[in-house]
Amino acid sequence: MAIKFDFIFKKLEFKFKAGTSRGVLMHKNTWFIRAFKEEHPGIIGYGECGPLAGLSIDDIPNFEKELEKELSLISLKHCPNSIDDIFECATTIASHLPSVRFGVEAALLDLHFGGTRKYFENNFYNKGASLLINGLVWMGDRQLMQQRFKEKIEAGFTCIKVKIGAIDFEDEMSLLENARKQFSMAELELRVDANGGFSFETAPAVLNRLAKLNVHSIEQPIKAGQPQYMAKLCANAKIPIALDEELIGVLNYNDKEVLLETIKPQYIILKPLLLGGFASCLEWIKIAESKNIGWWITSALESNVGLNAICQFASWLHVKVPQGLGTGGLYANNIDSPLRIKKDQILYDSTAKWGKVL
Repeated sequence: MAIKFDFIFKKLEFKFKAGTSRGVLMHKNTWFIRAFKEEHPGIIGYGECGPLAGLSIDDIPNFEKELEKELSLISLKHCPNSIDDIFECATTIASHLPSVRFGVEAALLDLHFGGTRKYFENNFYNKGASLLINGLVWMGDRQLMQQRFKEKIEAGFTCIKVKIGAIDFEDEMSLLENARKQFSMAELELRVDANGGFSFETAPAVLNRLAKLNVHSIEQPIKAGQPQYMAKLCANAKIPIALDEELIGVLNYNDKEVLLETIKPQYIILKPLLLGGFASCLEWIKIAESKNIGWWITSALESNVGLNAICQFASWLHVKVPQGLGTGGLYANNIDSPLRIKKDQILYDSTAKWGKVL
């Protein structure tokens, strides 16, 4: 029996001005995909899609029409009976719509497990096991970033990622230097995310200064699309480099392999919404591990619906290092959920209820 799909649009409103090197975010458009069988319309699987403005390859004016078209086509197919079938089914969606692939995968996985917001067999959902996460300090003026950093420390985070590259670099360095004076490398892991904010010419000096502070890693120091320059940085950097935006739009297995072989990064950042879903991320992991490249998973400003699916994916993979999954508190109108953050851990409280999507 074929599966039916529909979707619901929602504009998520940030609680604050979320600054990145690409600009300030005030809201995010998202679409919730619902999957169900006609004979059991009350059992619904939920997924989430929606491109990030100026970043996702499916950030296109007619996104909703494309989404409607793809869901119409996929509804004609037979019901997948396993996780592998679901992954295979999602690959039939147009490759230029990676967030739709992610949303369809999640909706079908949820439906596969009975429409209970379960996506994989995992201890996060089944047993309330927590995942270690990093705290995130968004860009702002010096005083605001200092306040946000202090809040993360007081909340109990032992790994904090700071977005850099948009305001005065000396102010950003001052924040990191003060943090390192107060906390040793053993007490606090510092990560930074440049979002491509530096040039190839200025990046080496930046990396050298960060190395003196025992910074764990830097994400995407220069803009994506410069593999030869990025390869030189990775070969000579004093701190590990993690690819983030560099992976976006690379969907073919062979192209993924060539990219990692060319650049040879120390880490890659996996964002299912941007990279074409869980199956695509599994390909990245397989290739990365064959080349001794580390990885971790990060959410991409999803609501609690998408975040829950990604957390369960991380748990299914038995991750150990801090993941970037603490974004559930970003929105004033998020979907109420059983997701809870306690100090530097995120967990699923099975006694709590899900709120309505609308």
